[in-house]
Amino acid sequence: MARTYNSGRPKLACEIAPDRVIAGRAADSGQVLELCSTSELTPGCVVPDLTESNLRQRSAVVSALQDALGNVGARTRDVVAVLPDAAVRVVLLDFETLPDNHEEAEGVVRFRLRKSLPFDVDKAAVSYHTQTSGAGLRVVAAVALHSVIEDYESAFRDAGFSPGVVLPSMLAALGGTPGEHGTLVVKVDARTTSIAILDKQQLLLFRTLENTRGVTISGEQLAEDVYPSVVFFQDTYSTNIEQILVAGISDIAGATPALHAQTGAEVRELVTASQLGLGGGSIPKWRMAGVVGALLSKYAN
Repeated sequence: MARTYNSGRPKLACEIAPDRVIAGRAADSGQVLELCSTSELTPGCVVPDLTESNLRQRSAVVSALQDALGNVGARTRDVVAVLPDAAVRVVLLDFETLPDNHEEAEGVVRFRLRKSLPFDVDKAAVSYHTQTSGAGLRVVAAVALHSVIEDYESAFRDAGFSPGVVLPSMLAALGGTPGEHGTLVVKVDARTTSIAILDKQQLLLFRTLENTRGVTISGEQLAEDVYPSVVFFQDTYSTNIEQILVAGISDIAGATPALHAQTGAEVRELVTASQLGLGGGSIPKWRMAGVVGALLSKYAN
C-alpha cells in the first residue's frame, strides 16, 4: 500500500461478492473506469469463509465471470481478482525490527500470525506490507489458505482469465482512499462490515465484522457496529475522525446522521461519480468500491 503505482498493472478488475460478480475496465489514463458490468449470483453460489470451500456452485460463478468480464470488452486476459473480505484475514502486527532478508522477515511474520488465525499458517498464502510506526514497524498482513485462494483463482482461469493480482475487497477499496487525516472507511457487503481507519497515509485499524443484515443494514445499526472501533481509535491515538467514507449501502443519507453524531465528521460516499465517468452505467456507486480501488489506486497493493 505504499509502493508507487505500477503502470503495467492489469486494466481489468473483477470482484466476486457473495451476491454478484462486478467487473470494470480502467481507461488508459488510469484515472477513470471506462466500462463496468455486473452479473448476479443466486444465494448460496458463493459462501465466503476462511477455511471451507467458498464456491459452492462453481459453474454458476464461472459463467458470471465470463459474462461480466466479457461485457467490459476485455483486450487482455490479465485481471485483478477481488475476493470477499470474509475469505481473507487482515492482521496488523507491531515489531521493533524485522530482518532485512525477505524470507527471514516473512518467517517472523508467519510466527506471529500463528496466534491470530483459525487455520495452519503453514498452509496459507501471506502477503504483507511494512510501515513505520513510532520507533518501530507495523506490518499489514493479508492471509488466506492456499486452498481458498486457489478456489477463486481457478474459477478465473476456467473463465479464460489470468488473476495476476489478488486482493481482499476492503484492502482493494482502500487503494482509492485519501488518508492524510483521520479517515474512517466503512464498507458493507452481504455478509460482513469492514472498518478501516487511516491517518497520515497509514493504516491504523482494520476490522471485519459479521453482518447478518447484509446491505439492508440501517444507518443506526451501522453506526452502532462502528462505534466501538471509533472509541478504541480515539482513545489509543488521541486523534479525531475527520471524515467518514462509506461504501456498500444504498441509503447513505440514512446513515449520515448517526455516523456524524458519533464523530462530528463529514460523511460521504467512498466512490465518486467522476471515478466511474460514463462507464458506470446502471451499476450504483456504492457497489463499486472494490473494483474502483483496485484499478484507480495510485499504489500497488
